[in-house]
Amino acid sequence: MPRDKELFYGARVIGWTLMVFSFLMILGVGVISIWDGFRSGFTFWQFFVRFVFIFSVYKIYDMVCFDYFLLMKYKFFQFYFPEVESVYANRKYGYNIKSQLLKLFVIFPAASALAAWICSIF
Repeated sequence: MPRDKELFYGARVIGWTLMVFSFLMILGVGVISIWDGFRSGFTFWQFFVRFVFIFSVYKIYDMVCFDYFLLMKYKFFQFYFPEVESVYANRKYGYNIKSQLLKLFVIFPAASALAAWICSIF
């Protein structure tokens, strides 16, 4: 349920700014890694390994820092949003471990293979 009132003045602006900044950083990593691969004459396997590495580091960081530390250990989000406390009660890791592992082991390698194939065509 959306809140009518911000937690503090400027909270929504800060949230949207951080979201846009994060998106631009992810996009920048993609552009630079592809550009450098073209410049270096990468093969399919070199692109594939690079993309799998980038996706894996991103997902492992997300799983460790956000899901484990911020959600489960320090209860950061539950402090600011007490309405989610019941969702995370009695969990040892996080809310979406199956989804996270599916992305890490299936979706990201498949996306890496597709991206590497597209890059190796050019």
